[in-house]
Amino acid sequence: MQLFVGLGNPGGKYAGNRHNIGFMALDRIAEDHGFGPWKGKFQGEITEGVLGREKVLLLKPMTFMNNSGQSVGEAMRFYKLTPADVTVFHDELDLAPGKLRLKQGGGHAGHNGLRSIHQHIGAEYQRVRMGVGHPGHKDKVAPYVLSDFAKADQGWLDDVLRGCAEGAPELAAGEGGKFQNAVALRVNPPRNKDNAASKTSDKPAPASGSQAAAAQKAQQMKAAADARDRRTPLQKLKDKFR
Repeated sequence: MQLFVGLGNPGGKYAGNRHNIGFMALDRIAEDHGFGPWKGKFQGEITEGVLGREKVLLLKPMTFMNNSGQSVGEAMRFYKLTPADVTVFHDELDLAPGKLRLKQGGGHAGHNGLRSIHQHIGAEYQRVRMGVGHPGHKDKVAPYVLSDFAKADQGWLDDVLRGCAEGAPELAAGEGGKFQNAVALRVNPPRNKDNAASKTSDKPAPASGSQAAAAQKAQQMKAAADARDRRTPLQKLKDKFR
């Protein structure tokens, strides 16, 4: 059994905040994979389901961000899980919007939700770092992450969330690279090479510099020859059969 944790703050006031992208990811996974209804437990909301061949619990702590570890610790102890069984989805200032990276263990980099989890279960859990960009100055960080995503962000945000849901079975199976690829393919889908090739082949190939020069010289020589030959068409025909 695995525990996927999404970080955020409870209540409609915060639902669209950048800080709540972890909640958003879990909501999308639960919806797309037919998880059961959310239930109140462990100071949070939890639901159970299956991703691939793995039974997975999804947990959204309702303690507010700074105390997320309380909820995670309770759930982990109840199900007798280890930190290695826990994966946390959270917003990441140090990644550009639309970027996503996996990380195993390490520091919390000042993220209050991760800081709280460190205090309750240690650092050896997996993180899904979901890029939201940086406001440019540390004094702007709090209002930035507690503000809603802009309308211009909705396209890449939906792609990231859909990619997380599509790659969730791979993540549960321990295939972190395939999970990241699923997200990357959603955010930056490959171009259709066949269509691009057919469009290119429909157009005449441009002449190279040497080809253009040769063609121009041939036209000039033909024009010069035509200018020298003053015979009438009848004379030319007669000369042809001599």
